[in-house]
Amino acid sequence: MTMSGVTTCLRFPGQLNADLRKLAVNMVPFPRLHFFMPGFAPLSARGTAAYRALTVAELTQQVFDAKNMMAACDPRHGRYLTVAVMFRGRM
Repeated sequence: MTMSGVTTCLRFPGQLNADLRKLAVNMVPFPRLHFFMPGFAPLSARGTAAYRALTVAELTQQVFDAKNMMAACDPRHGRYLTVAVMFRGRM
């Protein structure tokens, strides 16, 4: 799902004129600091009941939660050089 969300701009036309190269160029301040740590929200189990509507603040908080990171690290115990959050759908 994470790669699907990041590559959406490559697969579908839209107003957001971005691709993976532009994302990397804008997000990586120094060549040696080229590691991305993706987070994804909302994460829900396949068999869960109905979806619930979330606010932008709730979604943003979930993106930075350690349970929603696609890497084994806690984002609260680090520093950020750059951050990009991509929302899809109605907000």
